[in-house]
Amino acid sequence: MTPTTTTHGPVTCLSVTGQGEPGGTEHVTAMQALYTVAAALGVRPGPLEGQWWAEDDRPALEVPRSLWRWHLLLPVSAAPEDVERAREQTRATCRAVDRVRLATIAEGECVELLHDGPFSEEHLSLKVMEEFIAAQGLAHNGLHHEIYLTALDDPAPRTLLRQPVRKAG
Repeated sequence: MTPTTTTHGPVTCLSVTGQGEPGGTEHVTAMQALYTVAAALGVRPGPLEGQWWAEDDRPALEVPRSLWRWHLLLPVSAAPEDVERAREQTRATCRAVDRVRLATIAEGECVELLHDGPFSEEHLSLKVMEEFIAAQGLAHNGLHHEIYLTALDDPAPRTLLRQPVRKAG
């Protein structure tokens, strides 16, 4: 497990912002809304992504999951008027589509690490990333970002962990 430094320019995504534990009602409803709008757009989206944070003084993994905040992201190529039209077309079947927005994410320099294994063991990969960030003289410069390379219920999940960074100091 060796982290790498990468650079990421702007990416256009469907986005829903919420709070609550992964797999909870709020989280699942947000995912359904994203995929409903993407289907109405007639586009094949990129993999599901999430940006995570906690508005708390404790380390994020010590905060109760019900307090975790997130942006769920689905990379797409779409114009704002197309997204609005897709929301209008699907509103009757999925009321949560009104929460879907078009967002552009530009993270710049990042540290990445591929995590192979259950989400419950992700803290081990995050520790490796934190040690790498410190050793490289870097500091956090944005939200923790995850790209889900497999379905969330896959028995052997693969997640690309990403942390935007800047020079420390």
